[in-house]
Amino acid sequence: MIRLFVTLLLAFAFAAGGQAIAAERVIIVLDASGSMWGQIEGKTKIEIARETLGVVLQSVPGDLELGLIAYGHRAKGKCDDIELIVPPGPGTAGLIAEAANRLNPKGKTPLAASVKQAAEALRYTEDKATVILITDGLETCNADPCALATELENAGVDFTAHVVGFGLSDEEGRQVACLAENTGGKYIQARDAGELGSALARTVAAVTAPEPAPEPEPAALAVNLKAMAVLAEGGPEIGEGDDLRWDVWTLDSAGQKSERSRTSYDRTLEAFYEPGRYVIGARLGNVTVEMEAELKADELSELTLNLNATRLIVHGRRSAGAETDKGIRWDVTLPNNRTATAYGGDARFVIPAGSRKVTARLGKAKIEDVLDLVAGQTVEKDYIIATGRLVARAVYAKGGPGVEGDVRFEVLGAKKDISGKRKKFGTNYGDGAKFDLPPGDYVLRARVGKAIAETLVTIEPDVLTEPAVNVNAGILAITAPGGDRIEILGAAKDIAGKRKKIGTNYGEGWQVALPEGDYIVKVRKKDKSVVEGAVSVIAGQRTEVTVQ
Repeated sequence: MIRLFVTLLLAFAFAAGGQAIAAERVIIVLDASGSMWGQIEGKTKIEIARETLGVVLQSVPGDLELGLIAYGHRAKGKCDDIELIVPPGPGTAGLIAEAANRLNPKGKTPLAASVKQAAEALRYTEDKATVILITDGLETCNADPCALATELENAGVDFTAHVVGFGLSDEEGRQVACLAENTGGKYIQARDAGELGSALARTVAAVTAPEPAPEPEPAALAVNLKAMAVLAEGGPEIGEGDDLRWDVWTLDSAGQKSERSRTSYDRTLEAFYEPGRYVIGARLGNVTVEMEAELKADELSELTLNLNATRLIVHGRRSAGAETDKGIRWDVTLPNNRTATAYGGDARFVIPAGSRKVTARLGKAKIEDVLDLVAGQTVEKDYIIATGRLVARAVYAKGGPGVEGDVRFEVLGAKKDISGKRKKFGTNYGDGAKFDLPPGDYVLRARVGKAIAETLVTIEPDVLTEPAVNVNAGILAITAPGGDRIEILGAAKDIAGKRKKIGTNYGEGWQVALPEGDYIVKVRKKDKSVVEGAVSVIAGQRTEVTVQ
């Protein structure tokens, strides 16, 4: 996912050279509907989006005029829940990252209305305007995105919409792709982070490619540069199946590289360049090398670039004999405090030779290994990341109905430290919330409304554990005609004659889950008068009361 955002944002930031950067105005339209709590490779989509923006926005030029619109983040079931959170302007990267971190997905998916609002915010009928829509769902507000795209294209000065289909099926993707296709933009489908790969790298190259250089004067040679790359000194050249990227920069009289390069993908580089000084770069995987060359019109320059690299292939499983697990994240240390990252049960790297630390994470489980890698070799390693999966559920009462609404689960270590605290292993929401955990004993805590309960669970490698936490609670539905403030208190008084305050809400109604027991409902009306009533809540049942 991260590479996908990089592809789009950098493409738009650098699309037409230095003069175009100042004129480019972009709004990101981010899906914050309820479906963004869905998971890809064990991680919620909203978390992926937040982390991605946090990384990508660090690379955006400060003078790019960038804004953010979100939808579905403030209310459920409302098609007008669309907000321009950050107006387009220079230097807004930090504001956008902070705003994304505050989004709490809840509502519907008004695609067409959101894109139209973004276009209007960019004054698309007067100026060039670009919208990047990131959505994991289809239009749910009775609008026609395809018709809107045609309308914006016809009315706009130079309007373009690009669409990222996040976790959509092929059929779903076709239903939103028209937003991009009808405005001359791109539709990019992302089922998971691992399949973006070289296709997205090629997209960056295609979008950011500079205007073709003018045809050179007739030269004595058709090709004056031939370059190849090898993994090790004296080793064989890179094969056909490798996604080798070549970049060529011109050097000015002061020896400074041009801001942009000419990019191509092939196992070798063979081309004619105008006479002059150049820097030739080869990139394979996480390795980049550069070499300076003086090219002449009537002389062939043949270069060999040594990557000094190793191919590393890793496989990860939850237990011996299990299938490789696609939920694994791999991190390999690189020189200069950099890290190469990949996802999936099987991952491939091309990395600089030397001592490298490999870290594999599956949920909250982690293993580390240090490898001494030799240039030119292929190293293949198998790892066991001992992990079990916990699927959390909650019930209102023993043998009673399950909790299907808002429920928060926390996983804590079973053992307390010397201060009496337990280590927190993770938080997730909703019935069937998933946790990948190292083997051991844990406490699963469920919170529903004002009710909290815990149960002890044991996790074993490659075993699915599905505990149900009994919160011993019921639903209290309060109606308070003319009410302004509703307060729930425990029925019993303490030794000082005071009742325990359970919670407060405002308005004429409140529905909340409460532990089984007796309560007092106190209502302050709009005329400042106060009335109260007693009520009993039974676990697994709904209780309705009117206080007036």
